[in-house]
Formats: sequence, structure tokens, C-alpha cells
Amino acid sequence: MKENTELLQFPCPYPLKVLGKNTKEFLAVVSGIIEKHIVEGGHVTYSTRVSSGEKYLSMTATFDAQSQTQLTAIYEELNVHELVLMTL
Repeated sequence: MKENTELLQFPCPYPLKVLGKNTKEFLAVVSGIIEKHIVEGGHVTYSTRVSSGEKYLSMTATFDAQSQTQLTAIYEELNVHELVLMTL
């Protein structure tokens, strides 16, 4: 018998944090990647914060995640982009 070990029950609200260098392109690139994977009619809210030295920028995107497959695809695409330093 296989035990169900999923930690999330989909769909569910999901906050995804992305950190990168504080550039003009960062916000547009990250939001574009995330929105590409959101179901039609889905809503994403964004909040941003600049580091104290103004060198780095963090963006938190909150959306209704539909599946682990969707989250994996978003994380994989973000993590290979040159402007993204870290995802949480």
C-alpha cells in the first residue's frame, strides 16, 4: 500500500519568492515566466522589496497553484534564467 505523502492539497494559494539583481528587466521577466504557467483567468498578486543596499530585489508572487507539476515547471524555468539568483 502506497502512502499519500503530498504536502499540499491542490488547488491552493501559493506564495513564491524570487530573488535577483535589482534591474529594470527582473520584474518583467519573472512575472512573464510565472504568468505563462497560470491557468486562464487565474490571478497573481505581486509584492516587491529592494535590499538595504539596493543591489538586490525580491518579488513574491501569490497565486492559486493547480498541481505539483505546475509548480515544478515554474521553478525550473525561473532557476535557469540568468537574472534569477534564488527561488524560495
